[in-house]
Amino acid sequence: MSPKDSFQARTTLHVGGRTYSFYSLERLEAAGFAVQRLPYSLKILLENLLRREDGESVDADDVTALAGWQAKKVGEREISFLPARVLLQDFTGVPCVVDLAAMREAMQAMGGDPKKINPLFPAELVIDHSVQVDHFGSPDAFRLNAEIEFARNRERYAFLRWGQSAFANFDVVPPDTGIVHQVNLEYLARVVFDGGGNGSPEAYPDTLVGTDSHTTMVNGLGVLGWGVGGIEAEAAMLGQPMPLLIPEVVGFKLSGELPAGATATDLVLTVTQMLRKKGVVGKFVEFFGAGLSSLSLADRATLANMAPEYGATCGIFPVDDETLEYLRFTGRKPERIALVEAYAKAQGMFRTASSTDSEYSDTLTLDLATVEPSLAGPRRPHDRVPLTQSKKAWLASLPELRAAAKSSGEARGGIRTRLEGKDVEIGDGAVVVAAITSCTNTSNPSVLIGAGLLARNAVERGLTVKPWVKTSLAPGSKVVTDYLRESGLLASLEALRFHLVGYGCTTCIGNSGPLPEPVSKAIADGNLVVASVLSGNRNFEGRIQPQVRANYLASPPLVVAYALAGRMDVDVVNEPLGMDRGGKPVYLRDIWPAPEEVRSTIRRVVKTEMFERQYGEVFRGDERWQAIRVPAGDLFAWDPQSTYVRKPTLFDGMTREPAPIRDLTRGRVLVKLGDSVTTDHISPAGSIAKDSPAGRYLLEHGVAVADFNSYGARRGNHEVMMRGTFANIRLRNELVPGVEGGWTRHLPGGERLTIYDAAVRYGAEGVPLLVLAGKEYGSGSSRDWAAKGTMMLGVCAVIAESYERIHRSNLIGMGVLPLEFRAGESCESVSLTGEERYEIRGIATGLSPRDLVTVEAVRADGSKNAFQALCRIDTPVELDYYRHGGILPFVLRQLL
Repeated sequence: MSPKDSFQARTTLHVGGRTYSFYSLERLEAAGFAVQRLPYSLKILLENLLRREDGESVDADDVTALAGWQAKKVGEREISFLPARVLLQDFTGVPCVVDLAAMREAMQAMGGDPKKINPLFPAELVIDHSVQVDHFGSPDAFRLNAEIEFARNRERYAFLRWGQSAFANFDVVPPDTGIVHQVNLEYLARVVFDGGGNGSPEAYPDTLVGTDSHTTMVNGLGVLGWGVGGIEAEAAMLGQPMPLLIPEVVGFKLSGELPAGATATDLVLTVTQMLRKKGVVGKFVEFFGAGLSSLSLADRATLANMAPEYGATCGIFPVDDETLEYLRFTGRKPERIALVEAYAKAQGMFRTASSTDSEYSDTLTLDLATVEPSLAGPRRPHDRVPLTQSKKAWLASLPELRAAAKSSGEARGGIRTRLEGKDVEIGDGAVVVAAITSCTNTSNPSVLIGAGLLARNAVERGLTVKPWVKTSLAPGSKVVTDYLRESGLLASLEALRFHLVGYGCTTCIGNSGPLPEPVSKAIADGNLVVASVLSGNRNFEGRIQPQVRANYLASPPLVVAYALAGRMDVDVVNEPLGMDRGGKPVYLRDIWPAPEEVRSTIRRVVKTEMFERQYGEVFRGDERWQAIRVPAGDLFAWDPQSTYVRKPTLFDGMTREPAPIRDLTRGRVLVKLGDSVTTDHISPAGSIAKDSPAGRYLLEHGVAVADFNSYGARRGNHEVMMRGTFANIRLRNELVPGVEGGWTRHLPGGERLTIYDAAVRYGAEGVPLLVLAGKEYGSGSSRDWAAKGTMMLGVCAVIAESYERIHRSNLIGMGVLPLEFRAGESCESVSLTGEERYEIRGIATGLSPRDLVTVEAVRADGSKNAFQALCRIDTPVELDYYRHGGILPFVLRQLL
């Protein structure tokens, strides 16, 4: 449908001899709307509405409502947002393509055209989550890991190559290229699109959604985008607008400059702690103030990257001269840069030192000069610990960690073992993983060069990494190794065993690989509480490595420092990291590089031609990728023997009209959980235990334990993933107190079973299931399988104190009802044990967004406990999704 343009906003822009059409915000300003006071992010949303006004998904009232945004009023109006493109990574992207392939078959089965199931906008997938650190500490580590990666994942990669040929507008960046968000930042991001068509091309902001929560990293470049579940991304690819309430926008004002010794990592850990304390879930965060001028684009990207950790939908920076300089530096074409500058200035979206501050719903301030070196841990990204307090904080956390490990809580001696020809002792607090990894930091030359310089200085003093530390270097792009090699610092890192292990999301996603056997045995024999230190964004329980209970986020230089120290119970500020060749103590301050040396090294070695060379043929891949045989045809030929890619059951028995929604009767609680349960707890991405339901399934299908791969790599197989739901080794289900892992009790009898086996039994009995939870349920990654697996186990509703944004919408997208205790209430306050029988009424009789429904818990003695819960279906469109049993059946019926 053609845009209506009720506000006569369409006009032209002349740039470098070309004429572009665009929808002018200045025209709205001239019509009496105070548009220029709006935050940068809302200007992007407003343009999106102006350009898409069609009288159906967007009408003139939507434009008026957003243009008249009131900073201090909580938004209650729903608008729709349609991104310009979709970004995928392979863990979440494979199930997306699996679903699209299955939708084609369902479309054909119901008499429709299967080719209607096709991305309508650019969809780009970067394979970066599949490489594991099996080999480390040697020059061959990268080659060996890459060979294992291809051997393990050839079937998945062949499927993705089929998708690249079968679907239009779908491109795949092959493995061993880089991390999705760094590739997006350095190459894929347009900042301003120039759409083709008849007549003049159309200019509009580059916007996106991605199937990884850290899609927000590109916000540092002035691009509005955020993470969504795969099911929402699939709908967006098929042209389905995304509903959202007009957001609150929290302004974060920065002033000053970072002091010597503080890094962008320390800044983001500080900001994350501040914003988590503030409470910004579901809100936009926008950075402004004079302090922006002192931050490089890479520093801004680091801040934007961790928006999921501080809970915001996005953490965005405006376009300014630094944005343009970064585009030039990374090899973008001059005409693109000229368009970005002209468009941003024409729309009032270009920041200068004299720009007037926008209006915000609320504001925080931070003087960058107050930022100090920090860690975050041992379990959550927002639990910041000043480096000066790290030893004290570790000792304070140790009793709880020991208790969780079922130790006596008393001090214990270490376990002696032999490593690298030496007798060593490994005890509580040993750092057994030190990883320079993750999109958060490996896109930032300042911390990578800083780590290299610190390594050089340590080597010169004769320091070595402790033999029990598993070290790794996994950069976000090949440009990183180019400039580290050019500077000579790669050799210094390698001298400390930080060899290249792969280009991808390794340790941060749980692909840290096994620990060396003597280290693993020592931990098991001593029931030790050991630690990891990584330059990542996630340190949730059970995520990094199965045997590692304490995980700390830190800057790359501090990762190297802790590898040298080898333990957490050391004050790295005031105690030596080791002794030099002459027996003199070497302190962190002795080897920490000076800020000017970091800056001068960056200026000398990081070059534009590196970006141009590495991204020149980014979609081509190496000879292994090119050698993969690609299945032909518009419909995928499913292999019934495959344990990686199987046709999902989502559309089995689907009818043209949805069945009416019903109240829940005679329900049982499958799991009862506490606060801060993450999507890692619900749907782990890491290793598969051989005695787990998923492990048993793979063994029954002839897969050797050595070939299990990970849950993340198996996401194209629903049989594995439903068995892996709630299978995290650190899950604590209150129905089985004192037990960790994927266990529950089958009620009313009370027999202890795995959660999967209990769900199967309940299903055979026709019993609908519930989940009870505390605050921040579903925090973490935008993991669609946390919702898909929940639904496949037969869970019909979740009752929690609060939800993380993405997981709430994913539950609705899979037809699971998210309910919320009323303010001040919880399982404890309404006396729920989880052993009751449940009735939920008010669903079948005219459910509306944010209605109150009645929940009745019937105890074993027949007594009843009734309370009301808030329906967290927030918008009419979400209610449509729920009525259809999920977003994908809804879209399929719409296309029919």
